[in-house]
Amino acid sequence: MNQDKIEQFKAVLKKWNPLGIADNNIPDINDYETEVDDIIFNLKIDYDFPEKSITQKQLSKMIKEVLNEAFDLYLTNSDCYAPSEEILKILKE
Repeated sequence: MNQDKIEQFKAVLKKWNPLGIADNNIPDINDYETEVDDIIFNLKIDYDFPEKSITQKQLSKMIKEVLNEAFDLYLTNSDCYAPSEEILKILKE
């Protein structure tokens, strides 16, 4: 995946900001770079992306799992629906 898409992906998560004001208390958040890397890694391993397509439902679940694990959140698939929709558009460009 090219760097431009990665930056767009990070921008979606930063704009969404599932951590809210708590992101100020995480010194190494780095605009969600680690989490984006984790999601991209999982896309490649679990879904053989980009050779195979991924659905919004699958992407939403993956985003939820990565962010919940990274930040001890309790996001649901539906919480991740809007950002997964934006990210799916980026992935398909």
